Amino acid sequence: MGAPQEPAGDLAALFKQAMSAPVGMTASAFISVSLRPPLVLESVAKTAQMHAHLTREPRYAVSVLSATQVDESDHFAGWGRAGFTPAWGALAGLPTVLGSVARLACRVVSRVDAGDHTLFIGEVEAVEVEEGAPLVYARRGYHGLRPL
Repeated sequence: MGAPQEPAGDLAALFKQAMSAPVGMTASAFISVSLRPPLVLESVAKTAQMHAHLTREPRYAVSVLSATQVDESDHFAGWGRAGFTPAWGALAGLPTVLGSVARLACRVVSRVDAGDHTLFIGEVEAVEVEEGAPLVYARRGYHGLRPL
């Protein structure tokens, strides 16, 4: 193995911006792992529909939802209201959620068995960042962020 590659162009700056705020997801955990190369980790229950997808597909996208996207979060958590459909966009040929504050296109570089979950480590290939606060889910409810 050679030395880690420096992210091309503005990828490093955009990756830092995308990962700089706490975010809420329907995954058990989503965190940044490394800047060089840019890596993220998702912890996904083996019973989740997304687990099968991440096990067989080499690429995936992450959409960091905005504070106004409770309906989208509920939809992906399986609690959605009937008839609601998220608005879709694309990044690097992968589907993303429109209106999200950050979108990351990733390539799976490692899968780690972790009890009833699998840890999926993805190398970030492309990033888009928008203005706005991320949606936070903690203590069984949605919360907003405010400066301390």
